[in-house]
Amino acid sequence: MKIYLGILVGVGLGLGSNLMAYEQAYPMTEPGVCEIKTLPAAVILRARTGGGYFRENNGLFRKLFETIQRNQIPMTTPVEAGIQPGSMIFYLDPASSKREDLNLVGGVERKEVEKRTVASIGIRGGYSRESFEENQSKLREWLTKQKDWEPVGEAYAVYWNSPFMIWFLKRSEVHLPVRNRGS
Repeated sequence: MKIYLGILVGVGLGLGSNLMAYEQAYPMTEPGVCEIKTLPAAVILRARTGGGYFRENNGLFRKLFETIQRNQIPMTTPVEAGIQPGSMIFYLDPASSKREDLNLVGGVERKEVEKRTVASIGIRGGYSRESFEENQSKLREWLTKQKDWEPVGEAYAVYWNSPFMIWFLKRSEVHLPVRNRGS
């Protein structure tokens, strides 16, 4: 049992850690920290569904993963998840974002996104609806105290680790699109 648990911990740490060669689309927010940050312009792959994310996430991930494998695209972090309707976004690394020959799985689209500003809260722990909702509430409460910023969209989840990472080591965020009140 101890050997099996040790293997699971090793696999979870190895596949989910930032020590792997995954390129990050933008910096991670530390657990428990709320901040305003600017996300860079990027090229993404997106899978969508009419249902909610927490009901459909495996199907969304499967489509993106198949596209990534089919095209031999390097993995990047994070993956973003729109909640209602459900969507999952994967960032293309700079070399793959220039490719015109991508063979997309049905239901996956390639899209360019502009630079954007979000309020973010960093989270440690499992990826669940309850965690998302609890941290979205904390982020919205924090944002009410930031007099220069106002929300301009729906909150979404940001997942940094592999599904194989042990739940209590997983890192995630909730983002809420914002704009400066003076704009």
